Amino acid sequence: MDIQWRKSSKSSNADGAECLELSFGGGEILMRESDNPDVVIRTSRAKLRAFLGAAKAGEFDDLA
Repeated sequence: MDIQWRKSSKSSNADGAECLELSFGGGEILMRESDNPDVVIRTSRAKLRAFLGAAKAGEFDDLA
């Protein structure tokens, strides 16, 4: 399976080495860190949506 990774335009490093990359494959959302591309986290659209909603609501602000 050929995976097309997407990086945010807001990546903190000019060469894009410090960002989270996302893709879709096999019915799942795939995530990895650009500086450690061999580790891939798989999740569902619903779980990613729930996480993003919680992050937008500030539920994880104490971790940043």
